[in-house]
Amino acid sequence: MSKTTTRTSLKTEQSGRVFGYARVSTEKQSSEGHSLADQDQRIRGYATSIGLNVTEMFVEAGISGGKKLSLRPKGAQLLAKLQHGDHVIATRLDRLFRSASDALNVVEECRAKGVHLHLPDIGGDCTGNGVAKLVVSILAAVAEMEKSRISERVRSVKQHLRQSGYFTGGIVPRGFSVTTDGKLAADKNWNRCLKTMKTHRENGMPYREIADRISKDFGVFLDYSTVFRILNGKRELDSMPA
Repeated sequence: MSKTTTRTSLKTEQSGRVFGYARVSTEKQSSEGHSLADQDQRIRGYATSIGLNVTEMFVEAGISGGKKLSLRPKGAQLLAKLQHGDHVIATRLDRLFRSASDALNVVEECRAKGVHLHLPDIGGDCTGNGVAKLVVSILAAVAEMEKSRISERVRSVKQHLRQSGYFTGGIVPRGFSVTTDGKLAADKNWNRCLKTMKTHRENGMPYREIADRISKDFGVFLDYSTVFRILNGKRELDSMPA
């Protein structure tokens, strides 16, 4: 095959649109670390290095990598737009995937459509051969495992903080307030409320009536289901020291 024929074949192979995909997990990361601007520059630089020009960029700020590509706003738009001969470029595997199954499904979908998926961190076009597909599956599995380990560590830390009396986010429970050092503390009236509720219940008063009485007597508004959980030990906070 002549050099002219080779260049023609390469040009034909590389015809089609070129889409870049950039993502950060939080708005703050948009301008820090592996920022959106940095990813954009790297994507365009890689495209130029293989004789391509980026047609359109799909940018997602504040989107978790744990969410499937097809469930992200820009990711869904990108997948819906792909046609035979198109190219997709992302700077790293973890910008597109954190799930091994999602990675394999998207790679297979791209292969079936004749779309080239380029990930420079694993050597380029990962839809070109079976070895690249294997590498994608292994790396995605590692990323998924690491994400699971991070989530487990976060849950463990939050559980420890809760057990130590700290407020870890969400809605402050009725009857409690957050101190200046971040701990949950029972309101001044709460212990009196608890004692009164227990006395009413021991005297056979229904939960709905107890809730009404507490509202009138202490100004603490509880529904009957909350009263039930409190009096039956279903609400962990009520066992915390005041």
